[in-house]
Amino acid sequence: MGRLTVMPLGLTDIPVWLINLPSSQDRMANMQERLGELGISYHKFDAINGKQCWEDLVPSIDIEAFEKNVGRKVMPGEIGCYHSHLKVWEQLIETGARVGLILEDDVVFHPNFRSAVDLALEHKEAWDILKLNYIRAKFPAKKARIGEMYIQSYIGPFTGMGAYLIHAETAARILPQMLPITRPIDHEIDRPKFHEIRHLALTPFPSHVSDNNDSTITGQSFGNVEKFPPWRRLRTYSLRWKNLIDKARYLSK
Repeated sequence: MGRLTVMPLGLTDIPVWLINLPSSQDRMANMQERLGELGISYHKFDAINGKQCWEDLVPSIDIEAFEKNVGRKVMPGEIGCYHSHLKVWEQLIETGARVGLILEDDVVFHPNFRSAVDLALEHKEAWDILKLNYIRAKFPAKKARIGEMYIQSYIGPFTGMGAYLIHAETAARILPQMLPITRPIDHEIDRPKFHEIRHLALTPFPSHVSDNNDSTITGQSFGNVEKFPPWRRLRTYSLRWKNLIDKARYLSK
């Protein structure tokens, strides 16, 4: 009897989701063009509108904890974003696929994006969630070379959900821990010790985000952000330092 050959996964073998608010038609048109140029097929997920669904979403938030953790008021858009990602994770699990690629609608792909994803999938045993771009990525901690790229972690803040790969098993395991909401989703994922996940990056990043300083969450030039005065943010700074210390200890293992 001959041996069974396990074929490696590639981008064409995994499901791809694009999260887009139906009202953001210009963004959708841009993403259709960009994805079309790369020949990437995808499922469109109509993002949850935090403002329109606010009353339904409020019970899922621990507002007191959120404000302590972040040092500002909750923005409806970020709660809609949070639930949108969770819903996509649920869809990924339902497909039976092992890995999925999730995109937001402000991604700009670099010429090597497809080959970078293929390379990451060849080494899928090395990560649980692998970011393909970022908002903040401070203090790189570890590097493992794969081809001409690196898989890397960050001791400092590592935020952004613009483009990432996630194992279905990882999504299923951490979904119960994602509610109630106590911080934005990218901050929640940036707690590798709590979730016991390998939250890593593929560098040099094969994509970046560009919203022309007009975010559907934070608004034009962060106009929707209502930070508390410094004296009210002292607890926030303390909690952030604790998280960073926990991250550093976890990543040093």
